[in-house]
Amino acid sequence: MTALFLIAGLMAIAGVLGVIFAKAPIHQVLATVLSFFGLAALYLSLEAEFMAVIQIIVYGGAVMILFLFVIGLLSANQDPKEKEQEDRGPALAIGFALGGGVLVMLAIAGLSKKIDASAIAKLPAGFGTVKAFGAELLTTNLLPFEILAFVLMVAVVGVVILVGRQKG
Repeated sequence: MTALFLIAGLMAIAGVLGVIFAKAPIHQVLATVLSFFGLAALYLSLEAEFMAVIQIIVYGGAVMILFLFVIGLLSANQDPKEKEQEDRGPALAIGFALGGGVLVMLAIAGLSKKIDASAIAKLPAGFGTVKAFGAELLTTNLLPFEILAFVLMVAVVGVVILVGRQKG
């Protein structure tokens, strides 16, 4: 199980680095898909099969297709331009410094705590099943679920309005 966790974590990190360093938006979307597959594998290593499948279907499939359509619509009427070489050195240095700081803090926090295996609570029966997930989503968390659906609808309407504007 540890090997799967390490490989999945490296795959997710590689996808995120691909998003950061890719120059073309299409390549960034594909790198995002790679990171989503890495996250799905992490869910599998945690024995959350339902979340892994949802990660692949919803995020790796539907959301990424939506991103591809938005990129295609927003760049459909534009002439290709030469991308200017930007000096990203200072931004990369700050990003790596902040990321390194977070890793150091995580390492310190991980080394300072000793976890007793008997202190870890046992999960209740049925935890992580589709039935339990659906019950939580459609009873306890119904309002946040509906708010998220509304925000996504507003985002899609906004994209359609932005793309539909004609230059005067």
